[in-house]
Amino acid sequence: MQLKRVNVKKNERGILLRNGDFDRILEPGSHWLLDGLGQGQLRVETYAIDQPAFNHPLADYLMAREPAVVEAEFVRVALGENEVGLRSENDVLVEVLAPTTRRLYWKGLVDVRVEVVDISATAEVEAKVAARLLQTQLRQRPVAGLAGVLQVQVPEHAAGLLSVDGKVERVLAPGSHAFWKYGRSVSVEVVDLRLQAMEVTGQDILTRDKVGLRLNLSATWRCTDVLKAHTQLHKPADHLYRELQFGLRAAVGTRTLDELLENKSAIDELVCAHVRAKLSAYGLELDGAGVKDIVLPGEMKTILAQVVEAGKSAEANVIRRREETAATRSLLNTAKVMEDNPVALRLKELETLERVAERIDRISVFGGLDQVLDGLVKLR
Repeated sequence: MQLKRVNVKKNERGILLRNGDFDRILEPGSHWLLDGLGQGQLRVETYAIDQPAFNHPLADYLMAREPAVVEAEFVRVALGENEVGLRSENDVLVEVLAPTTRRLYWKGLVDVRVEVVDISATAEVEAKVAARLLQTQLRQRPVAGLAGVLQVQVPEHAAGLLSVDGKVERVLAPGSHAFWKYGRSVSVEVVDLRLQAMEVTGQDILTRDKVGLRLNLSATWRCTDVLKAHTQLHKPADHLYRELQFGLRAAVGTRTLDELLENKSAIDELVCAHVRAKLSAYGLELDGAGVKDIVLPGEMKTILAQVVEAGKSAEANVIRRREETAATRSLLNTAKVMEDNPVALRLKELETLERVAERIDRISVFGGLDQVLDGLVKLR
């Protein structure tokens, strides 16, 4: 026989094992143990209880066969399939325990409490619990087990679409939300409710007179009913893009090139009317759409340039002929006035002489002014 002395510190607990089986819990202090055969049949394992989690193969045995020991020394946790545990140490949340968790925590130095939450009725975390979970980011010690909680921040200008097990449940208002992911698939899609822009570029379309055009369209839109849009459409933005394509092709394909170039705003009006009629049932709103560019083929550009040049040249000729006709008519009217009025004729002659004199350095006049007017002016 052998007498052994074991000391257990104040911040420790000892587990006495006899032949590998649990015998009893040793409290702080000195303990004398009698090993009957002296062959190490007795063994003591000590645990620091400032780390309260009791992770030992004997935990399940103690919960099943030693209820009195568990009641005296441990905080017992045994969660069901639809239960979640919020474990606090000294009133500070430190861990989220998943369903079916079975654990023991030492009593003594650390005040361990576990709040059991039933998650069978709803996936949403209560507001007061969600607030505790969200505040953990500001602490030095992280909270364990948050992988089982979906935390979502919905901005002020957006809405959240909650889906549980693939089924859309409801729309979330702006703010903070949290959901239990245990036993279910939970997802939240944040949808922007502000006005958004969409570009439809590089659309090659034939006009009614078989001219190939490349057009670029710009549109602005918003989602007005998130639930309707995302329950009826897989991807609302893709649906809008296709409808803009169809509307643009319908507007261009039924008109000739000349009609399109004369009234480009007609394309915008037709596209908007087509798309708005298609989107009204899906909770989407088209604010406006407009063609940014119409790109012609190279040879068509040359032909149109020639047409424009010919048109402008014809307009210039018309203007020139009109001015010549007006000038001739003015001369005719002047001649008629001079024919009936010799004084006016003489004044015109003097005006003509004045213009000629401005361009000549020297004029020699012989025989008086009458000779000048009768053609006796010599220019040198």
